[in-house]
Amino acid sequence: MKIKLLMVGLLGLISATTFAQKGELNNAQDKYNQYQVSAGSKVPVIVAQGKASITDAKTSIDKASVNPKTSALPLTYALKAAIYASIAVDDSVQTTSIVEFNTASEALKQAKTLDTKNENAKLTDHANIQLAQYLLNKGITDFQNKKFDDAYKSFDSARQLIPTDTTTILNTAIAAINAKNYNAAILNYKDLLTTNYSGKNRIYNDLPNIYLMNKDTAGAVKIIDEALVKYPGNTALQREEIEIALQTGKTADITGKLQAAIANDPKNKLLYYYAGLTYIQIGDAANTSSAKMKDDAAKKATYQTALDNYSKGVDYCKKAIEIDPDYFEANLNCGYALIRPAVDLYNVARNIPVNKEKEYQAAIAKANAQFDLAKPYLQKAVDLNPKSVDALTNLRNYYRGKTDPAHAAENTAKANDLKKQIDALTGGK
Repeated sequence: MKIKLLMVGLLGLISATTFAQKGELNNAQDKYNQYQVSAGSKVPVIVAQGKASITDAKTSIDKASVNPKTSALPLTYALKAAIYASIAVDDSVQTTSIVEFNTASEALKQAKTLDTKNENAKLTDHANIQLAQYLLNKGITDFQNKKFDDAYKSFDSARQLIPTDTTTILNTAIAAINAKNYNAAILNYKDLLTTNYSGKNRIYNDLPNIYLMNKDTAGAVKIIDEALVKYPGNTALQREEIEIALQTGKTADITGKLQAAIANDPKNKLLYYYAGLTYIQIGDAANTSSAKMKDDAAKKATYQTALDNYSKGVDYCKKAIEIDPDYFEANLNCGYALIRPAVDLYNVARNIPVNKEKEYQAAIAKANAQFDLAKPYLQKAVDLNPKSVDALTNLRNYYRGKTDPAHAAENTAKANDLKKQIDALTGGK
């Protein structure tokens, strides 16, 4: 009988010792649960209770972490990660919060390594989210302070923790753009396209420009082609495609696409302007080629091609101006496309021998008529943007080229005044 009593006493001692060893761990769990219940509340009393609970949870988990019986348990590491991550998010002092963040991160690694049965997934998942939230908060602060490199690093680290969170991927991409880390921006934007993100069309709208900023025109064209398969009626994408073609000189490839874009959006002044600009650029190319040709027949045919394209360019620019009479670029280019042939006619007239007065007068009359067609658009462009060197130069060329003996002095004075304005803007260069 004494032996039985002794055994009962011994078992009771062992149970009490084990309970004491795990008591801190259990208390940490209970206090953390209480903290979670109060989390998010703005009621002062509940907020105070939450702070007290998380403080008590930290005290208990710290004790459990150094107790040989509980220090290596997966639950200890999981709880420590969750508690410290929550404290880090709530701590507004950078010097202390980073220590708490690092402690939580290390504990989370240990918890995931030891918890082979995934029994503490709820705690480790919560710790993971809290760590990501800490990084997101830091990234936002860095971004607001224009520390774009640091913001990108913070957002990217958060993205590693919550790789499918679309807001985090987007924030990482935006920070990368501002940090001029275009490769990272492209990577994150393309990752976003593989998710269920609802704004994929906007991502496709942005990506071509990022490729261009990264000096990757081929990549920009490729992503636009991919986007237009998925969003064939997207006028913004069509406009991007047209702009890239214009920037890269591939105007001959774009005319059909412009027609399609205009048919899809017939009230879009920008599309008419782009169409006009495209034909004007084709006209310029033909004009330049014509000037270099030796064969008269080929020279005349090519120059006629230039005139035909200038005419088409004028027609489209006029349609843009019908939609918006104060559209500066449309007025500027319309005036240019009209005055360019006038200058050519003027130069031809100047080369007519002096003994062919009748032929000269006819050529000058033709040049004057063309100059006069251009003037309203040239003047409008200057009125809309009096500091545009291009607009001032075009208008000056009108006054220099227009042959009008009755107003010669007046026209010369106007040309000289425009030259002064141009010099003031360019420093005389």
